[in-house]
Amino acid sequence: MTDTQGNSNRLQQHAVAGSRPIGSGIVALAIVLALIAAVMGSWYTIDQGDRGVLLTNGALSSVVDPGLHFKLPWLQRVEKISLRQQVIKWGCENQSDCGNLPAMQAYSRDQQPANMRVTVNFHVPAAEVSNVYVNYGSIEALADRVIARKAPQEIKTVFGQYDAVSVIQNRAKFNKDVADAISAVTDGPVMIDSVQVENIDFSDAYEQAVEARMTAQVEVQKQEQNLQQEKIKADIAVTQAKGRADSVKAEAEASAYKTRVEGEATAEAIKARAGALANNPLLVELTKAEKWDGQLPKSMIPGSTVPFLELGTPAPAAN
Repeated sequence: MTDTQGNSNRLQQHAVAGSRPIGSGIVALAIVLALIAAVMGSWYTIDQGDRGVLLTNGALSSVVDPGLHFKLPWLQRVEKISLRQQVIKWGCENQSDCGNLPAMQAYSRDQQPANMRVTVNFHVPAAEVSNVYVNYGSIEALADRVIARKAPQEIKTVFGQYDAVSVIQNRAKFNKDVADAISAVTDGPVMIDSVQVENIDFSDAYEQAVEARMTAQVEVQKQEQNLQQEKIKADIAVTQAKGRADSVKAEAEASAYKTRVEGEATAEAIKARAGALANNPLLVELTKAEKWDGQLPKSMIPGSTVPFLELGTPAPAAN
């Protein structure tokens, strides 16, 4: 029995001695891994366009700019806040693109329902990073509390100030009014960059009525244009007729003037000739003689005289 107990004691001593190196190895490995984790956790980087919020045991220590930085392992951690432009959408064609935001529905001043697709672009100013983290925790929470809860009501209010026709005709003004209204109620650490009302979709019945009215207006305009063209043609015809009448009148007046001038000239000539005949009776005989061809008639009526020939007393013969 004594030998057996001695052997058992020796075996136990050998087992204990063998377990000591294994335990020491595990502890050493744990220490090495802890050192590696400490080294790896002692530095971090912040991308351009982001800012880091350095927390020491959960309390905000500072806001960190982009670049490489160091921190105390296990005691400090960093939360990143983006300064890049963010987007909130309502009324997406694919509802999954809008997340949990409902469709944007509103009524115009003349009680016409419409579905709108609206996009709000915003960003967090660098000076407001600590405010965002302390009061909101994240950009998503900020956007939900400051923009997503207030913007829809402002959009509906502005839309209700427009008639259905005027909001289509004045899209730029409507878009500006919506942007101004949203900017006015956004009182958190955020900057509204732009607001776009990308689409306004009225009911099918209203759009059909608008299309019918536009068709009628186009037809009326077409008839007015045709009437205007016919009026222009009539004015042209009247002008042309008046031109022709004026031309005929001018020609008639010219002809009458010519006739009057010629008549006056003829009368003056007759008057002058009559005066000449009265002063010189022999001019008639001279004219007859000038026109006589020197031939006597071949046949004469008995008892008639020889034309253009008057025989007076013969002159005495010369000695």
